[in-house]
Amino acid sequence: QVQLVESGGGLVQPGGSLRLSCAASGIIFRIYAMGWYRQAPGKQRELVAAITSGGSTNYADSVKGRFTISRDNAKNTVYLQMNSLKPEDTAVYYCNADPPGSYGGGQDYWGQGTQVTVSS
Repeated sequence: QVQLVESGGGLVQPGGSLRLSCAASGIIFRIYAMGWYRQAPGKQRELVAAITSGGSTNYADSVKGRFTISRDNAKNTVYLQMNSLKPEDTAVYYCNADPPGSYGGGQDYWGQGTQVTVSS
């Protein structure tokens, strides 16, 4: 059974920092591309940051220079370090595991989400 379990969300003041973690089980973590998405109320889910199995990263323009995605294959965990947080970063943040090509029938997986609220 595949599980992606996010943690690290919470309430933070503007300008503050949080680190999100996503612990994966039930998959061969090292071969999956991992991503962080977010969804604010009334908005579509959007990609925040992604990291390939080889460690290449990409970011949404809105978070470049403030957020950093990383992975620890030994711990089957992907992280999102969020600095200089803004109220517009408020959303539920979701972890995604995306398989290579058609591996596993192309099935990707989602975590349950963790709430991040940036407010004074």
